[in-house]
Amino acid sequence: MKDKLVLLPQPIEEEAVAVLEAAGLELVTASAPKPEIVAPLLKGAKAIVLRTGIKITRELMESADELLTISRTGAGVDNVDLDAAAEKGILVTSSLGVNTSSVMEHTLTLMMALFKQIPLMDREVRNNNFDIRYKNLPADLLDKTLGLVGFGRIGSSLAKVCHDGFNMRIIAFDEYLPEDVKASYKDWVEFVTVDEVASRSDVISIHMPLTNETDKFFNAAFFKKMKKNAFLLNTSRGGLVHEADLIQALKGGVISGAGLDVFENEPIKPDSELLTLPNVILTPHTAALTSECVVRMAISGAERVVEVFNGKIPDNIANPKALEHPNWKSR
Repeated sequence: MKDKLVLLPQPIEEEAVAVLEAAGLELVTASAPKPEIVAPLLKGAKAIVLRTGIKITRELMESADELLTISRTGAGVDNVDLDAAAEKGILVTSSLGVNTSSVMEHTLTLMMALFKQIPLMDREVRNNNFDIRYKNLPADLLDKTLGLVGFGRIGSSLAKVCHDGFNMRIIAFDEYLPEDVKASYKDWVEFVTVDEVASRSDVISIHMPLTNETDKFFNAAFFKKMKKNAFLLNTSRGGLVHEADLIQALKGGVISGAGLDVFENEPIKPDSELLTLPNVILTPHTAALTSECVVRMAISGAERVVEVFNGKIPDNIANPKALEHPNWKSR
């Protein structure tokens, strides 16, 4: 069974465990997702089913002598050193697309809560201030402009709902989207520069990966270009936003508010000023963690591992250069 060893740095859903066990694979689960615990368990492991609790670094991979694949249960792969994995012939895959509807719903919920001032309304009712209703603080989404930075599965799905449901104008920036794909949306999406997204949008939603190039992409310079009554949404990765700059923008009235599901540090530090600001809604990186979606993602991650053990090339490969390694040339 050593030839069929799968390492779980963290427990995964029982439905995904059943998929692996039905394929005759042996599972080893770490007692905690810590490098010093995971490292010795990597010896002999052919596959890892990976959640978000640990980063598989180059150093950790040095402990792996037979590893063929790292299968992420989520859509992001920023907790894996992709270059190191490619060098070692380790295929890194993700459950890309499986969480689209769940993350889109969460993003839409944050948007609506900000426009309708739900946290403020709730607080005031609890404080016996029913007359808050006469200040007419909530706003409509109808006919507003939604700006998207990143127009992949989640961004385009959110755009569709907002356009069809609220007649929102849709503008987007995505430097990687092919021109023919952009052209297919020409009837209802306007692709513009990132500066135009900043200056024209009533609400901006971030849907891009975190890379060395996109780290702190949204900073003071970007916020200064936004409308003062605009909102920022981030359900992608916390590192995309310069948090200190965002805090100053929220405190200084540079922008109206923000809805954040992700942060530079997770868990968010207890002394973060974000926790004290009334014009920001915070959720604990939970956009994809619905009861249904976590099962879908885990099963997808497990199924790709089974494909590898069956001699197949799985979908959603994040580091295709790994296929040039001798591990894969014979497959």
